[in-house]
Amino acid sequence: MTVVTRFAPSPTGRLHVGNIRTALHNALFALKNGGRFLLRIDDTDVERSTEEFAEAIVADLEWLGLQHDAMVRQSERFALYESQFERLKQAGRVYACYETPEELDVRRKVLLGRGLPPVYERKPEGAPAPEGVAPHWRFKLDHASGIEFDDLVRGHQKFDPKLISDPVVRRADGSWLYLLPSVIDDIDLEVTHIVRGEDHVSNSAVQIQMFEALGAKPSHFAHEALLVAAEGKLSKRLGSTGVDALREAGIEPMALLSLLARLGTSQPVEAHAHLDELAEGFDFSTFGRAPAHFDLNEVEQLNGKLLHHLDYDDVKDRLPEAIGATEWLVLRGNLAHLGEAEEWVPVLHCLIAPPEVVPDDKPLIEEAARLAETVDWSEDPWHALTDALKTSTGRKGRALFRPLRLALTARESGPEMGPLLKLIGKERALERLTAAAG
Repeated sequence: MTVVTRFAPSPTGRLHVGNIRTALHNALFALKNGGRFLLRIDDTDVERSTEEFAEAIVADLEWLGLQHDAMVRQSERFALYESQFERLKQAGRVYACYETPEELDVRRKVLLGRGLPPVYERKPEGAPAPEGVAPHWRFKLDHASGIEFDDLVRGHQKFDPKLISDPVVRRADGSWLYLLPSVIDDIDLEVTHIVRGEDHVSNSAVQIQMFEALGAKPSHFAHEALLVAAEGKLSKRLGSTGVDALREAGIEPMALLSLLARLGTSQPVEAHAHLDELAEGFDFSTFGRAPAHFDLNEVEQLNGKLLHHLDYDDVKDRLPEAIGATEWLVLRGNLAHLGEAEEWVPVLHCLIAPPEVVPDDKPLIEEAARLAETVDWSEDPWHALTDALKTSTGRKGRALFRPLRLALTARESGPEMGPLLKLIGKERALERLTAAAG
């Protein structure tokens, strides 16, 4: 069996971290098993779906590095849905209904008032249809057949269909709701594993009967605990931490994916530079049932750890031209975001405005300018210079290193000064020390 997974977003908004986690887990499971990862744009909601959002979803997944093997749009598959709907109609598995939302709401309240589950009550077969009213359509659940399946995360699941309302699958205007087209697509695209949030568990129970009614074996299911943040469940309608915001914040895609791949599992969260590294350890059996807490601060921490170990070839296309392989090795351990590399170009290669040096440090900088002319710049000029300054001034530790770093870089912190000073070079170093001393 070739593993086939799918990510099925609706183009009604931008992707947020909850969507990304679902897409990632589908992609990783397919990658680990040598399978295929599909992108299905669920755009049957014509009023709310937009081409702009559809294009943004594709662009966001590309930025994240989650490459799909094929893409389909539900809006281009209506003929398929129509033919399969007719099959179900002929088999008596879908039926017309005429109640208004107000009538249904009243009936639910009556049932609840009697202490009964608010399950839709089927009308007797052959009941006359009201004139001039277009029907909506429900899928007829088989009450004689219990629903059971083994979930890759939640274990064995069991549902009594008599306690579930027959779901509406088509509106009176002919438009489709989510459940049935999704099953038709999963059958047609030969999706073997459906990976999604635990809020879809009851949907899966209903859809299993839809698979069977269409003569197909149901896909395997993995229902994951939902992501939660400080404000609770992450919802795209709340605009929770979208891809566009993460990009603007300078987050590396693999920092985010490294967290989302392991969040809510028993595995340690570590920064990984490549998807295949994450796929190797991906295992649904390690997923817990408790909600997974997403913290952007963890992403920030992973972002720094990731940058500190990335090779130059991994980032060279996104670095300023003035930052080569040697400069990258010196700078990377001090960066929280890749964009910060740009800030070091003037320090390495340009004239910089002399910093304001406190009067007590002026003699030290003057002495440093004098000694810098005499030390050997071919090996380790930083340690040669600081050793000479210790001897001539008696200064050491922070009292020595802080004002010297400030004079040479106009910054009070940064990368290790040994390799940094070699990149700055003797000529610029002398210019800066002289300017700072003046």
